Amino acid sequence: MRKDRVLVTGSRGFLGHAVIRDLTLRSEYDLVPISGRSEWDFTNQKHVDYIYNSLEPDVVIHLAATCGGIGINQKQPGKFLYDNLAMGMNLIETARKYGNLKKFIMVGTVCSYPKFTPVPFKEEDLWNGYPEETNAPYGIAKKTLTEMLIAYRNQYGLESTNLIPVNMYGPNDNFDPKSSHVIPALILKIDRAITCGSNNINIWGTGDASREFLYVEDCAEVIRKSIDKETTPYPINVGTGSEIKIRDLVLMLTKIMGYTGGITYHLDKPDGQPRRCLDVSKAYKIFGFEASMPLYEGLKHTVSWYYRYKGEKSFANYFNHIQ
Repeated sequence: MRKDRVLVTGSRGFLGHAVIRDLTLRSEYDLVPISGRSEWDFTNQKHVDYIYNSLEPDVVIHLAATCGGIGINQKQPGKFLYDNLAMGMNLIETARKYGNLKKFIMVGTVCSYPKFTPVPFKEEDLWNGYPEETNAPYGIAKKTLTEMLIAYRNQYGLESTNLIPVNMYGPNDNFDPKSSHVIPALILKIDRAITCGSNNINIWGTGDASREFLYVEDCAEVIRKSIDKETTPYPINVGTGSEIKIRDLVLMLTKIMGYTGGITYHLDKPDGQPRRCLDVSKAYKIFGFEASMPLYEGLKHTVSWYYRYKGEKSFANYFNHIQ
C-alpha cells in the first residue's frame, strides 16, 4: 500500500528543520522536503504547477515564508506582503487544480491578529481590527490566505488545516542580526557583550511588551498531528497559553548566559504589539495538544545549540555583523 506523500515547503528553514526531523522519526509517510528559491520559486505559478504534477503529493505542509523581526519588517513591507501572499495563493490554487490532494496545511502567524486584541487572543478575534503596524503587511498576507482556504473549502471542497503559532524559538533559529526575531536577537546581543567585555547591552523598546514563546519542536508536533486529523480551514491557535515581558525574558537569558552587565532600554524604538498571548483551548480540543517544553529549559537548549554551532563556517558570518 502506498504511503501518503507529504510535501514540505521551506524544509530548510527554522520550523522546517523541526518538522522534517519529527516526521522522519515515523515511517507512515513518504516525505518530500522542498527548500525555497534556491530550488523552487513558489511565487512563480508555473514552478508550483510543475511541483504538484511531478511529485504528486497527498499532503502539502506550507512552511515557506519571508519573515523576520521588527526592523526588517519595517524596511521591506512590500516584499513581505508580496512574497507571502504570492507563495500561498499559488500553492493553494494549484492544490485546487491538482485535485488529488488530501489536505493542505498552512502555518500562519500571530502577527495577523489586531494590534489591540483582548488577551488571550481568540481565533474569532482575527478580523476585529488592524494588525500592529510594524508587521502588518506580513500579517495581512497570511490573514488573506486564511480567507482563501475558507473560500476554497466552500467552493471547491479543498480540505485544509490552518495553524496560527505564536513566536517560536529553538535550535536552528535564524541568528542573522539583520532579520532575526527577539530571542535569537537577544542571544546575539548578550554574547557580543560578553565576548567584547562590554558592560552594557541595548534593547529596543520599553521592555514592557509581552510575548508568548513556543518551542519549535512543540509546533512540529501539532503539524504532524494535523496531517490525519479532520479539521476545518478556520484558524487554530498554537502556543503555550502563557506570556512573559521582554524585560523578564532578557533577565532570564542573561542568567543562562552568565552576563552581569547593564541593560539600557531605548524608548524611542518600537515595542511592536503591546501583548501577545493565545487562547489555546481549540488546539487542545482538536489535537489534545499541550506544549511540553518549559520556557527556561527551552532557552537553555537554544543557547546550547547556538554555542555549539557558532564556529561553523556556514554560521560564522552571522557573528561578524552584530551591531
